[in-house]
Amino acid sequence: MGSVLAFRELETVDPLLTAEDVAQRLRVSKDWVWDHSSRRLPYLPVIRMSDGALRYRASGIEEFLNERERAASLRRKRR
Repeated sequence: MGSVLAFRELETVDPLLTAEDVAQRLRVSKDWVWDHSSRRLPYLPVIRMSDGALRYRASGIEEFLNERERAASLRRKRR
């Protein structure tokens, strides 16, 4: 019973998102999310489920955004 409660707490703190959720968060298409989950840079951090479904940790998407922001800032400073 304790492990179920711990799982629910973790899911509440860091929920798993679908490709559609991520697309809405980033304001891009689902195709963009799928492309950047496997073959195009920058790569999105993805969890591949056994049935082939893709899931994303909310914290991983936030870190992805932070990294992209830092990279853009560095590029601006070099100019």
